[in-house]
Amino acid sequence: MNPPLGLYIHIPWCVRKCPYCDFNSHRAPDALPEAAYVDALLRDLAAQAERVPARTLETVFIGGGTPSLFSGRAIGTLLAGVARVLPLAADAEITLEANPGTAEAGRFADYRAAGVNRLSIGVQSLDDASLRALGRIHDRRQALAAVDMARRAGFDNLNLDLMYGLPRQTPEAALADLEALIGLGPEHLSWYQLTLEPNTRFHHEPPPLPDDDTLGEMMEAGLERLSAAGFAQYEISAHARPGRQARHNLNYWQFGDYLGIGAGAHAKVSAPNGTVRRYARPRGPADWMAAPEGPGSERILSSDDLKIEFFLNAMRLVQGVPVAYFEARTGLPLSVVSTPLGEARARGLLAEDRDHLRPTPLGLRFLNELLALF
Repeated sequence: MNPPLGLYIHIPWCVRKCPYCDFNSHRAPDALPEAAYVDALLRDLAAQAERVPARTLETVFIGGGTPSLFSGRAIGTLLAGVARVLPLAADAEITLEANPGTAEAGRFADYRAAGVNRLSIGVQSLDDASLRALGRIHDRRQALAAVDMARRAGFDNLNLDLMYGLPRQTPEAALADLEALIGLGPEHLSWYQLTLEPNTRFHHEPPPLPDDDTLGEMMEAGLERLSAAGFAQYEISAHARPGRQARHNLNYWQFGDYLGIGAGAHAKVSAPNGTVRRYARPRGPADWMAAPEGPGSERILSSDDLKIEFFLNAMRLVQGVPVAYFEARTGLPLSVVSTPLGEARARGLLAEDRDHLRPTPLGLRFLNELLALF
């Protein structure tokens, strides 16, 4: 059986590039080419749909960049076009990422009317000094207003992004940030540590960050507070109220299939003959828009690729994945990883569980050591 199928849609423009961001994002021109970009997205999708005949989209995720720079009309045209190309499940999860600095009440209402049923708002912090240090274009007031706008627009499935380990941040400040976001009542919280990624300004000009002991203190206190507030950690940085896990992201982590359209988007598709392919679109918006139906780059995953990519994703999940997923989604017998599985269990990194491939709390904390075994 085919794994679930999702669709990732990349909108690459931002008001400005944040110094910690390593995503494929570009400063927005004065006049966004909304209509031309949406047209190119749908041409891209029509070409890629040939790879997944007779399959239904379970999830759609519009990410960036800053998708909330696009008007509600553009998003409505986009989603209507998607539904004409590929069938959408009746209960499809449709997520759009939004930046508080681009939030408008009318625009949020238009997104909801267009079919977006899950909103992900990049708050990152509610401390104005931290937001300035991160190069964000919004402040605390705008972040709070964006959440209020989302609720007034009818969104009842809301994710808020929050970082910890910010420049000069204390454990008390990190916990206060988290407490404030919990108080806003989101259904989902993505709570993750600021890291200095290559090819970012912060990597070349590192800000003063908390030391490892302080980061550990922040993490332990934050996990305890999230649990007490009714959020279950189901992935390293993802916490949800019951039944509100991000289905699109879960499909990634469970090694499902997804199409990717837009500048720099990636895709992973399982073929009927058992091969698994990855595709990538050209990164530059102008290059991609010039030929959205073009082939981009493509590769068939080798046995070694399949093993490491499966575990790179699955071991991020607190509950892991059913053992049967390995063979079903890689086409490989479990015996090809019997040696690393045995070593991982012997070292206490993988649970002694016949039915699930599940990291222990130690395995989650030392994930790189666990993955290195594969």
